Amino acid sequence: MVLIGSLWGDRRQRQTKYILSAAAIAGLEVDLAPFEFGVTNKSPEFVNKFPLAKIPTFEGVDGFTLLEGASIARYVASLAPESKLLGNSIKDAALVDQWIHFAEHEINAYTDLVWQLVDRFFQEKAYSESIHKTVFERQERSLKFLEQNLSLREFLVTDEITLADIILAGVIQRAARVTLGAAERALYPNVFAHYARVAGDPRIKDIFGAADFVEVPVAPKKDE
Repeated sequence: MVLIGSLWGDRRQRQTKYILSAAAIAGLEVDLAPFEFGVTNKSPEFVNKFPLAKIPTFEGVDGFTLLEGASIARYVASLAPESKLLGNSIKDAALVDQWIHFAEHEINAYTDLVWQLVDRFFQEKAYSESIHKTVFERQERSLKFLEQNLSLREFLVTDEITLADIILAGVIQRAARVTLGAAERALYPNVFAHYARVAGDPRIKDIFGAADFVEVPVAPKKDE
């Protein structure tokens, strides 16, 4: 494998999984640099290179730097067009981008909002049942749309795994650890069959790791 650069990230992080999976399928090597959250990303050397001080971040062997998981994964995929991770045409590539944005903004954004609500992440530490319900319903709408699309094909864009499938699998794995318990998952058989196909691919199975799905959606903390 050809070494293309270094990555700072956490293996448990869905964005890091995107990037490592793209590299594995593309036949490229990414060096996962040692990282300790709150230490490595606060060091002068790291902040000088990546002023936002967040992960994942990437530096190519040529000094090219990037942040944001989907952007880094797309760059990695573009270095190996023969991998077909961006499809077989310009239109395929546009569809790959469409599904990436859909997965991150129409599914994962709501997962994160629910987690922040129930974990009392916001400064006011308040929980709103009505907001929780609204956010969940928006995610539900997106999942129904996705379920319908995946009833027509095994993968999102072509007849094999593209970057869109990898990113969707990462987003679904995260959702099934937060908002989608066993009862909710049963409503989306095509979505979870797709997840199993992608996350179970021998090339990236170890990167995705154990599912660790919740039996019931995360619940709000009790008032102190």
